[in-house]
Amino acid sequence: MENAAAQGTIRHLTVGQGLDAREIALIYRPGTSADKPLLVWLGGYRSDMEGTKALEMEKLGIELGLSTLRFDYSGHGQSGGAFREGTISRWLEESLAVVEAHPHSNVILVGSSMGGWIALRAVQELRKRGTSKVTGLVLIAPAPDFTHELIEPALSDAERRQLEEKGYFEEPSEYSPEPNIFTRALLEDGRENRVLTGMIETGCPVHILQGMKDPDVPFAHALKLVEFLPADDVVLTLIRDGDHRLSRPQDIERMRAAISAMD
Repeated sequence: MENAAAQGTIRHLTVGQGLDAREIALIYRPGTSADKPLLVWLGGYRSDMEGTKALEMEKLGIELGLSTLRFDYSGHGQSGGAFREGTISRWLEESLAVVEAHPHSNVILVGSSMGGWIALRAVQELRKRGTSKVTGLVLIAPAPDFTHELIEPALSDAERRQLEEKGYFEEPSEYSPEPNIFTRALLEDGRENRVLTGMIETGCPVHILQGMKDPDVPFAHALKLVEFLPADDVVLTLIRDGDHRLSRPQDIERMRAAISAMD
């Protein structure tokens, strides 16, 4: 497949003001009809908009005549801002700004890993504002509350000391030669953005795709998420041999089918 980013035009949206302003890189492709949903990609921690699943979402949108929107959070990919300044609140603010800058009557959020958490928070914020037009959620290996539920309980004494003394700790990444960096600000802000604390009302269908051999987000976490979505039409697809990325051809087909069913 020809690189989709090469075909699209990267634009930038300024989010925040003064010293907090950062330039968010995005690619928006209009569909064949304004009445059709907008597909929005919400990536994971340290992922960018040129990942396999993001490009495949855009490719599907083109095939179906749907508008598509991909972007990089600050500190990621081609966006400005420092990664170490990133928090869930900060990346959520950017996500909402990018979506609201491209108004559509219907929006389908496709969130991968941390992007699943941001998708759920985005729906909460939009419903609070009375402006939600989200008509579907596709969550791929979603990691809501991962800082509180998955990172903090596993901290070693050495990592806790690093957080206290340096304000961050590092750990090796399976997906990059550069280590993952988790800051004290990210963990503290994560507690303020928890969603697994009571009923989550999205007001739309939700399809969760989860690998059972995911080393980063245990499939029990997806089962827990379902418990907090009692009012929604929820489909959970457990993939017995699936990993965290879910980027194999068969996984991509499952993602495409889930998105197509929302259209």
